Amino acid sequence: MKKIIQTDSAPAAIGPYSQAVKVACGSLVFCSGQIPLNPETMEVVGDTAAEQCEQVMKNIEAVLRAAGLGFPDVVKATLFLDDLADFAAVNEVYGRYFPDQQPARSTIEVERLPLDVMIEIEVIAIEK
Repeated sequence: MKKIIQTDSAPAAIGPYSQAVKVACGSLVFCSGQIPLNPETMEVVGDTAAEQCEQVMKNIEAVLRAAGLGFPDVVKATLFLDDLADFAAVNEVYGRYFPDQQPARSTIEVERLPLDVMIEIEVIAIEK
């Protein structure tokens, strides 16, 4: 059993994927990777990785909210950066959204991301 989660408060999918998928077994919600798009204009926001991370986190927050969840419900995050030199700047922004009980996390440097953005983040959350 799965439920597709979709909200207009986050950017629409730019490919064949859902913003998030909620599964009945275990009440996990798998959120697709978010990039720094303004959901109203569908344009990239930010010239630095930190600025782009801020928009990505807002987009994730909107998707989580649409699933009835929030950042405290995130159990795993995966960050994709086009340059690991931006790791510290991204950590500063990301850390503000997880002040307590941070989720497990992986950070991976990739050669290229959709629309040539600097960062993409996907999360997995759990209903309580």
